Amino acid sequence: MRAVSRIGAIRGLAPALGVLLAGAALAAPDAAMQERLAPCVACHGTGTSETDGVPSLGGQQADYVVTQLFQFREKQREAPPMNDVAAGFSDDDLRAYADAVATLPAPAWSGPAADPALVARAQALVSKHQCNSCHGADLAGRDAIPRIRAQREEYLARALTAYKSNARPGYDPAMNEVAQGLSEAEIKDLAAYVARL
Repeated sequence: MRAVSRIGAIRGLAPALGVLLAGAALAAPDAAMQERLAPCVACHGTGTSETDGVPSLGGQQADYVVTQLFQFREKQREAPPMNDVAAGFSDDDLRAYADAVATLPAPAWSGPAADPALVARAQALVSKHQCNSCHGADLAGRDAIPRIRAQREEYLARALTAYKSNARPGYDPAMNEVAQGLSEAEIKDLAAYVARL
């Protein structure tokens, strides 16, 4: 039940971010935007990140991306390269970048399948913590909730650890609350499993 109320709370952010999302069109980025995205894809890849610790942006929801860019710009979320990049963005820039990022192809796992014992442990954790009630049945995200499916493993583990320690506050406390109950081993299992989906 708490997950359902959190979804409502997240959706309640829409009026606060409405100015950022109003009139957004989900069209492929034009040549000028492709050029502006070049520094982004240099680190994050053209959908799948090849850089250790840097998340893949492909397949992310525009609503989620615009919220993160807003948080970087306002220094509500600290990540020095991103804070510097977003510092000069207007609201229109945030919207344009979010729409362009949303067109990048979703990452896909290309390595070996996860160990069946790991899958069983992680699926039990996904069920226990109702991960799919917010992130979607396939963990591909929706609305302002991120895609975590096939995200980089070390990034997922670092994010969960940061939520657990409250070093990474969310715009909604749901992830901080969920992560409080995770052990280091459970974080490792979840990250390994979700990365391999």
